[in-house]
Amino acid sequence: MTTKLSLANLGQIAKTASVPAYGRAGLSAGIVHFGVGNFHRAHQAIYLDDLFNLGHDHDWAIVGAGVLPSDAAMREKLAGQDFLTTVVEQDNNRSGARVTGAMIDYLAPGDAAATVARLADPAIRIVSLTITEGGYFIDPASGVFDPAHPAIAADAANPAAPKTVFGLILAGLKARRDKGLAPYTVMSCDNIPGNGEVTHAAVSGLARLSDPALADWIDANVAFPNGMVDRITPATGPREIGIVADEYGIDDAWPVFCEEFKQWVLEDHFPLGRPALEKVGVQFVPDVAPYEHMKIRILNGGHAAIAYPAALLDIHFVHEAMEDPDIRAFLAKLEHDEIIPVIPPVPDTDLNDYFALIERRFSNPKIADTIPRLAQDGSNRQPKFILPSTADRLSRGEDVTGLSLVSALWCHYLAGTTDSGKPITFNDPNIERIHAAAKAVKSDPFAFLELKDIFGTVAGSDLFRRRFAAALGSLQANGTRATLKRYLEDRLAN
Repeated sequence: MTTKLSLANLGQIAKTASVPAYGRAGLSAGIVHFGVGNFHRAHQAIYLDDLFNLGHDHDWAIVGAGVLPSDAAMREKLAGQDFLTTVVEQDNNRSGARVTGAMIDYLAPGDAAATVARLADPAIRIVSLTITEGGYFIDPASGVFDPAHPAIAADAANPAAPKTVFGLILAGLKARRDKGLAPYTVMSCDNIPGNGEVTHAAVSGLARLSDPALADWIDANVAFPNGMVDRITPATGPREIGIVADEYGIDDAWPVFCEEFKQWVLEDHFPLGRPALEKVGVQFVPDVAPYEHMKIRILNGGHAAIAYPAALLDIHFVHEAMEDPDIRAFLAKLEHDEIIPVIPPVPDTDLNDYFALIERRFSNPKIADTIPRLAQDGSNRQPKFILPSTADRLSRGEDVTGLSLVSALWCHYLAGTTDSGKPITFNDPNIERIHAAAKAVKSDPFAFLELKDIFGTVAGSDLFRRRFAAALGSLQANGTRATLKRYLEDRLAN
């Protein structure tokens, strides 16, 4: 017997899960958030829920905002349960469910007028976003905003009817400027180096295409704090919905599962104020860069490194990949030999201890994070999580055997079959051209490196090309496991 998740049923649900200690009627909106996915509901919404439970800052509730047609399904499911979410936090030795109520509304995708009107409301003081690494319209190799992207060009040609998240943010800022209202802070919560600067470039760059004066006003007045976010949050499927129903008796249409660990590091640059998130564990620092370098390269880079050998060996779950001795040893050698040595020092942090924490987190079987999730969207993730370390080592004249192997593993994966001959299902917005480039390496081992928007200057390095060709040749001739062993035995370079 399950209980439908709703405000009216919180009393019953409180028998098996934690529920908000605050009354939802006492909340008012202070934040509009674009990208109401699992990560946002397991991260930013959790911190706010914790703060509201302490009795603080009830005027900072979240209004979700959809942009893509696919956001309509999320909105419909959440609206059907009063915008409540069941979050199941899972450590190796414990699991617990909580219901969060920090979101009080959700603007429908496609209704630009309603979204801009809410953005123009002076009560909204922060606009935040988790739109994934690929949502920022930036050139993967250079990290520079791409004003020629068709979606950006369309919004620039018709700024009064925006369809992108940046067009909507821009229209909201224009409405506030025209009313004489102070602008809201724009806060990215995505895994991108300098995510605030990248977001600034997108918003200001779009404005400059149609209204240079508005762009100048944005540059002078709008805050875009950088931040680092961290919490492993797998996708939701029938398994997760069933566990919430069977173990906690809650009928939740889209619950969230996540690890117990979470981290959020932010620059304290919020001209219209902010919730007192330091009371619930958010670190406010003058410079986020050291923390984001550490996290993006060690954790996200680690995920990218194990995704493709695990997929090629028909491993489905991340914790199962970490149980494979060759994959676990490959990750450790790669991190200690090539990634960690080029990461700048982080205040009060030992990078080797941080990696040991990452190993434990990856090994958590309760999370049931999947290799297909890690392997998706490689054309956006590789240039952000792996290739920067490659470029740094090459600039210092240092070897890149392991990092080149990661690139070769991605290429070999994109050829389309696992080592056992099973077909691979891809999830990448650029799959047609990267799949074609991966197949072309059968006759030209460097064809994959012609993806210059992905590999950038790295592709021109003679050392990288040699290491990549050697790794790819070994994968083609010997398979994934034998190639990992050759790398571990220092026999892969030529």
